[in-house]
Amino acid sequence: MGTVTTPPIEQARSIFSELGYTVSKEGPDLRAERDWKVVRVSEACDVEAESTGEELRCFVADRETATEFNRRLADADPEYEWAIISVHDGDYRVVRAPPAAL
Repeated sequence: MGTVTTPPIEQARSIFSELGYTVSKEGPDLRAERDWKVVRVSEACDVEAESTGEELRCFVADRETATEFNRRLADADPEYEWAIISVHDGDYRVVRAPPAAL
């Protein structure tokens, strides 16, 4: 039997919940809310990720692709504040945090 891995977006759901955010599903993304902050959480797959008016975005990627996605997104210089977290086996690492930490 093969190894079952939890998709990065589901790992992000657990991470944000543990950090005290209320997390809800919005299409393929998550909406994480705490106090005055609302963070749109998306899987890191497309540098062309559009802004939908949210000021805070967080992309989640597996550890093999997080650093490269960070470089590509930095080159794209989006107009929103963004972060990237790398996930692996239930553990995570912040690859990039916005100036105002999430």
